Amino acid sequence: MAINVDSVGNSGGFTPNFKPDCDDRSEGGTPSTRYDYIQKAILENGYPDEACTPYYHSNAKIDNLQVTGNIDGSGTCTFPTFQGNINVQYWKGFDIKHPNKEGQRLRHICLEGPEAGVYIRGKLTTDNSIGEIKLPEYWKNLVDPESITVSLTQIGCSQDLIVISVDIDKGIEVHSGNDSSINCFYTIQAARIDGEPLIVEYKGETPAEYPGSKDQFSISGFDY
Repeated sequence: MAINVDSVGNSGGFTPNFKPDCDDRSEGGTPSTRYDYIQKAILENGYPDEACTPYYHSNAKIDNLQVTGNIDGSGTCTFPTFQGNINVQYWKGFDIKHPNKEGQRLRHICLEGPEAGVYIRGKLTTDNSIGEIKLPEYWKNLVDPESITVSLTQIGCSQDLIVISVDIDKGIEVHSGNDSSINCFYTIQAARIDGEPLIVEYKGETPAEYPGSKDQFSISGFDY
């Protein structure tokens, strides 16, 4: 039986003398699974006669809901879209239990930059003056080959390290200018090639006025 309820709790589509079967729940707040009334309405006697007390039900479906106070919950909220601020801070960070100190926590903030950057890092050692660093296979068509940069940190002694070539397929070729063996750390960075370049500075009062594509970004403090 379909029952309609308006904003003040007046119901229609039912017999006025209809009395519900409320045996699907006991008194004391156990939810009813048969009725979907979201509220008692604004009138003291506005709750439909055909609903079961104590006005607590398992399911509720409404078109629009405006809340001026707080919503408390212990379950999962699922929304296809969300508008509003959950995080009003604009730094992106994480906070975890401290790995070494009991009763303490560790908080870090994400590194920021004007591009969607990708990096790898590691250690290169050779028995001669020539070395090669392989790039991940998945970097092809993921990063812009022209954006690849290489940083080398010599270990133990000066080796006069030189980057001879950078090739997305063959990798990074490194030589020692003084013909010594190579022992170094490396960091290799590149910018992603998919999507449009980031517009770092633009005119506007809010992120909604960003002049580029809005499909490839989620902005902390605005989108979530």
